[in-house]
Amino acid sequence: MQNDNRARQTLQEDGGQKRVKYVRKLEQVTQLSPEERDRLGPVAARYVFRANDYYLGLIDWEDSHDPIRQLIIPREEELTEWGTLDASNEEAVTVTKGVQHKYTDTALLLCNEVCGAYCRYCFRKRLFMDDNDETANDVTAGLAYIAAHPEVTNVLLTGGDPLLMSTRRLIEIFEALRAIPHVQVIRLGSKMPAFDPYRVLNDSDLQSVFRTYSTPQQRIYLMAHFDHPRELTSLAIEGIDACIRNGIICVNQCPLIRGVNDDPTVLGELYSSLSYIGCTPYYLFQGRPTAGNEPYETPIVEGWTIFQQALKRGSGLARQARFCMSHETGKVEILGVDNEHIYLRYHQAKDVTDLGRFLVCQRDDEAYWLDQLKVVAHQQMHV
Repeated sequence: MQNDNRARQTLQEDGGQKRVKYVRKLEQVTQLSPEERDRLGPVAARYVFRANDYYLGLIDWEDSHDPIRQLIIPREEELTEWGTLDASNEEAVTVTKGVQHKYTDTALLLCNEVCGAYCRYCFRKRLFMDDNDETANDVTAGLAYIAAHPEVTNVLLTGGDPLLMSTRRLIEIFEALRAIPHVQVIRLGSKMPAFDPYRVLNDSDLQSVFRTYSTPQQRIYLMAHFDHPRELTSLAIEGIDACIRNGIICVNQCPLIRGVNDDPTVLGELYSSLSYIGCTPYYLFQGRPTAGNEPYETPIVEGWTIFQQALKRGSGLARQARFCMSHETGKVEILGVDNEHIYLRYHQAKDVTDLGRFLVCQRDDEAYWLDQLKVVAHQQMHV
């Protein structure tokens, strides 16, 4: 609560409404010493830094291991040569600029290249680099592709964060998608309720847009992104409530992050708190082997153990999440671990013949990704 109050106090007034002030340079983070800013400068030069005063206000600056600090402040270890920028080979499923179509019924519309802040463990950090050409400010070609593919019933607006776009632009995209008969569900992949709850709370027009385009027959889903219980401030909860009251279905997905939520008590508290406010835990993702992300990774076996222990700490409503890897070949759910094996199943698959496929892998306590595991048996399951 102390951090919650501090975050409120840092906000600026604008015409009677509070708003956040964005911070794009480490020199603007006065809580860091000059020595820290100099040391972290090369990291921010490679992997861009962005935050705001509200979110920075959640940090306990006296604790160098504070989880919110780990989420947003660069670390020198990010410069370790490790992983690749496109760890799930999204390039292979890019069908036109700004559109990915990996799973039969779902298309991704990368319609924005900016976020409210930049998570240090982001798996799409390549989008925020100078040579990025994957997002599309003009989504005309993407909408045409979706309209020409009747198998697409779900469209995820992502990037970048779609809620950082203007409300006018969101209306244009919502209107266009609702004009495509086979698109039933619109999803918004957004961390703005955590980074800047005022994006929803201050914008009555946005709330009206939600009511207009999220109908009983065709809902809009907010794929929220809370990583730690401390992000669930009173303001963030008000923001989620505003979404729900205006017709949005809210669920939460987040990765397992070393130093942030890789603790059963913390993860269990997050899941219970999300269930209380009507934001159902949906996915827990195994961290992708993305360049710069080595300090945030947790091995698969350790992650599964943490996940299972966390689930025991809440009610059935807090136990809805699946623990998955977003691999190049599909969403691979981690079902179980014993003394000899790791058990996996394709929850989603790039190749539909893999959907439901059950994999038995040799246990490897150091492995953090599917490619490091040795498959010893597999079987196609009926789905």
